[in-house]
Amino acid sequence: MAEQNPVWFITGCSSGFGREIAKLLLSQGVRVAMTARKLESLADLVAGNEELALPLALDVNDNAQIDAAVSKAEAHFGQIDILVNNAGYGYFAAIEEGEEEEIRRQFDTNVFGLAAVTRRVLPGMRTRRSGHIINFSSIGGLTSHPALGYYCATKFAVEAISEALSKEVAPLGIKVTLIEPSGFRTDWAGRSSVDPKVTIDDYAETAGYVRSLQHDYSGKQPGDPARLAKAVVDVSRHDNPPLRLLMGSYAYNLGMERVEELRKTFEEWKDVTCGVDFPDADPSAV
Repeated sequence: MAEQNPVWFITGCSSGFGREIAKLLLSQGVRVAMTARKLESLADLVAGNEELALPLALDVNDNAQIDAAVSKAEAHFGQIDILVNNAGYGYFAAIEEGEEEEIRRQFDTNVFGLAAVTRRVLPGMRTRRSGHIINFSSIGGLTSHPALGYYCATKFAVEAISEALSKEVAPLGIKVTLIEPSGFRTDWAGRSSVDPKVTIDDYAETAGYVRSLQHDYSGKQPGDPARLAKAVVDVSRHDNPPLRLLMGSYAYNLGMERVEELRKTFEEWKDVTCGVDFPDADPSAV
């Protein structure tokens, strides 16, 4: 079985999934380095858990803060066994409505910040030849939607990074898991989200509709963050955790629809796809 009392390092613990995972782990007596941009948002989690909880200020867009937070966690606990890259947010804009500054900020937080934290934690895991990196993606990392194109693009990137990473570190004893939630009752579609300053009427029935739906549905989603936290902790203790783990019935249904859509399209266009090779080409070659 996996190590019974590993040290966790979790980004984005001020609310949502990160907070729920940290809260559950502390209740189980597990050591947690928990991060947030504002330390005061972690005070209630630390209270009564001072020997287990290490609160750290961290903006994942700040490389100096990343280095400082990871260094403090390693010095305090001796190592980091499980990294949870949870920090991120949603930007709800049609592609044409997208604002350059907001698009870049979305990628900086959801992709580049995740990658920077991962790079900083990996050396310790490589040295010990053990560890588990848990990256929060989304069902939007498998299929994209109006108003969510830029957000989903960041999650597609997280999927690609994580899949490549899993193949690179598997021989080193390090595991990687992607968490792919659908709708959960967090602040993702509420105060944590960002809308474009200017919207375009021509997209009212597509991006506008989805944007309004997400905001109106916030707090009413079927997903329970506490149950997701338990599932994440449980999978971390599995000897053979999956690379991808859909979270929520809607995620499962949409994921299966995506698989069938791809299969159908690939089969329908197989002759065209395979017809572009040289006649004597090896079909198994890269």
